[in-house]
Amino acid sequence: MSENTQKSDTEAANGPSVNQHDETLALPSFVAGSGTLDRLVDTARDYARAAASDNTRKAYAKDWAHFTRWCRLKGAEPIPPSPEMIGLYLADMASGSGPFPSQSTSHPLSASTIDRRLSGLAWNYAQRGFSLDRKNRHIATVLAGIKRRHARPPVQKEAILAEDILAMVATLPHDLRGLRDRAILLLGYAGGLRRSEIVSLDVHKDDTPDSGGWLDVFDKGVLLTLNAKTGWREVEIGRGSTEQSCPVHALKQWLFFAKIDFGPVFVGISRDGQRALETRLNDKHVARLIKRAVLDAGIRSELPEKERQALFSGHSLRAGLASSAEVDERYVQKQLGHASAEMTRRYQRRRDRFGVNLTKAAGL
Repeated sequence: MSENTQKSDTEAANGPSVNQHDETLALPSFVAGSGTLDRLVDTARDYARAAASDNTRKAYAKDWAHFTRWCRLKGAEPIPPSPEMIGLYLADMASGSGPFPSQSTSHPLSASTIDRRLSGLAWNYAQRGFSLDRKNRHIATVLAGIKRRHARPPVQKEAILAEDILAMVATLPHDLRGLRDRAILLLGYAGGLRRSEIVSLDVHKDDTPDSGGWLDVFDKGVLLTLNAKTGWREVEIGRGSTEQSCPVHALKQWLFFAKIDFGPVFVGISRDGQRALETRLNDKHVARLIKRAVLDAGIRSELPEKERQALFSGHSLRAGLASSAEVDERYVQKQLGHASAEMTRRYQRRRDRFGVNLTKAAGL
């Protein structure tokens, strides 16, 4: 059997791949094509590709690949969706029995990971024209049992506090790369930004097609307009008390010396370190920067290096703002873009948990 024939057989069984799903958008068979309609089809495909981020699409593709391989090993077909088989798949992941023969020492997956994989399957089925009913008893009751037996509180990354961020930026050199990374850390901390929000910033509105927002610099600070995870929001970042700690000063220094007046705010640096490139930074750069700066600044130096790196991530900046800002909780909630105060409190690693004593207020 030829490679092309094998590929066709696989697609016939599994449906189009995630990378191809938007290509299935086409004119109805009873409508004659035209230049205008064909261009609209291309436009619709572009919007379909933008429905989920690249990282989300990659994660969902891995979820689908894992499930389809599991089905093949069990002698089942992934298409059409079978609630009974998906329930067994969830149970297999939770039990850690090893979905593949080579994984004799497979570890049980966490309830949150299993829930996320189920979301990936639902998305993949939707792209293939099927509906997965997560409320079906074969799925819902198994998942509920997994959560009841195996669910654990989420592992929280450690917050980067004010004294930590100052120590971290102090380790950075004063060359072009250092100016950029200083602006990333201070802006991300003061704005409580996700790492994807940091790197998706453009100088102006509509500078690039993949923009996630833009900035406006004023005398008193900088205003970020972000197309964030929860929708559009504005983030106000005021000036700091000193130039060394001021995110606005750091941002202006970077833009000036990097000669950036259009397009992505944070870009790569040439190998000789002398000029800014046009390529937008990947959000992984922010995570690597944080881990490296934590080590260089000697934060939590009593722990082994590997443990110290595992404690901190991009979310440490958001947790740091929530934990350090001594203002009304509502302002922190707005800055982080949270829909509820409860979500904001999850980010607060240090706060007066018994500031309001309801026991005494109730008369005891």
